[in-house]
Amino acid sequence: MIQDREQWLADTLVELADTLVADFDIIEFLSTLAGRIQELIDASEVGFVLADPQGRLRVMASSTERMRLLELFEVQTREGACLDCYRSGGAVLNVDLDGAVSRWPVFAPMARTAGFRVVHALPMRLRDQVLGAANIFHATLATISERDIHLTQALVSVATIGLLQERAVRGATGLAEQLQGALNSRIVIEQAKGVVAERAGVDMDTAFGWLRGYARDNNVRLADVAIAITERSLPVEALRTTQAG
Repeated sequence: MIQDREQWLADTLVELADTLVADFDIIEFLSTLAGRIQELIDASEVGFVLADPQGRLRVMASSTERMRLLELFEVQTREGACLDCYRSGGAVLNVDLDGAVSRWPVFAPMARTAGFRVVHALPMRLRDQVLGAANIFHATLATISERDIHLTQALVSVATIGLLQERAVRGATGLAEQLQGALNSRIVIEQAKGVVAERAGVDMDTAFGWLRGYARDNNVRLADVAIAITERSLPVEALRTTQAG
């Protein structure tokens, strides 16, 4: 439970602003925001999906491996809260998964099997442009208050503006170029997670935490750390040493 919301919000905005630098890392930025939203509304899991030029959603960042796999399933079955949110451009809020089988006949049972009870989705939207959605799950019959919805949507809007600003600064030709770069980073990060998990004997969530921790501590891009791990120019033990320190 957050004791001082004003201080928490100030710290969050500073943390997010710190990622909006010349060496902008979409995966790290969205992973940071997912963790902060999870903390704000005491959610079980939070994730982000972005749409490609054909309107297909792609998983970009998730709070845990379980969430990433569930979002992949949601995207593959083309049903669920984030799909509805992206298509309509409006929020999907406080949906009890037990009562959502007729709405999402494949996804709702899968989400319940994964241990979730309630789902929400908020659009990554600026005016008429919808880039994707934030997916939020609770393991209990929790509801998000109007106050927290407003604040969470504001943070999601910060992410949307950040992505649009990154595109403008780099002179990207459009979403396709930006998304492809993010997908390439996502692929190499997933490969590195597997390498770290296997060599260090840890789970995938711990492996991802080590990669992010090393990147932050050494002020380098998460994708660059992942590449170094997969190319063996950075030993896995260096990540373990960083965490121990």
